[in-house]
Amino acid sequence: MALYLIRKLQNFAIFSDEERSALQDLASRRQRLLNGRDDVIAQGERPGFVNLVLEGFACRYKILPDGRRQILSFFIPGDLCDLHSDVLHVMDHSIGAISPLRIAQIAPDEIDAVTTQLPRLRRAFWWNELVGEATTREWLTNIGQRTGTERVAHLLCETFVRMRAIGLVDGTGACPFPITQADLSDALGISIVHTNRMLQDLRAEGLIVLKGRTLQVDDLGALMRLANFDPSYLHLRSNVGEETGGQPELDRETTS
Repeated sequence: MALYLIRKLQNFAIFSDEERSALQDLASRRQRLLNGRDDVIAQGERPGFVNLVLEGFACRYKILPDGRRQILSFFIPGDLCDLHSDVLHVMDHSIGAISPLRIAQIAPDEIDAVTTQLPRLRRAFWWNELVGEATTREWLTNIGQRTGTERVAHLLCETFVRMRAIGLVDGTGACPFPITQADLSDALGISIVHTNRMLQDLRAEGLIVLKGRTLQVDDLGALMRLANFDPSYLHLRSNVGEETGGQPELDRETTS
């Protein structure tokens, strides 16, 4: 069940059998199933576990007193939600399921034990957190400076590239995409009507197909140019601008 976590973290280093086994063991702990729109943990609750997404999509979000929602990030398979949240007394945001969701709940002391024994995993987890911070900066730039069309195209590029890095894009250029137009609107700070119009424009230009909770990208290069998308903030080892699929090409020097 740790396949996607391993694929993601291998953008930092290629792991030994012992390290892979340790990640597999962590992913087998306390699995929990949730329905779409259920909360994994709500704002104000005390965090007890690090939540690892095994299957499905989730999001980090905040709700304003008048009910408006701001989505702050999306979680896909292999993502760790708030690795160091246990140092906080209560959550200052919520994590909710976008789709039917399977997670593993890992106790912080279990992570501490594994990363003390295997220090390269500790560095890999820090890499994961730094990539998350870089992604937050990119989202702030997206909302603050890009046009509506650029915002939508950028988020589609980001999701597609992240999904491809863990092997969830098929040979036709399609990947699971259970994110609704309402979710996109809440993530991008634009109305649902505006979001729908932007998606229709991208379809009309032959860049994407959205059908049956699936995203198909027919011209990734053109979509990236439209969005001014520079994937360097994701710190992947593959050339994500290529239109062919496949797994990231890993740096063999990391095995030393």
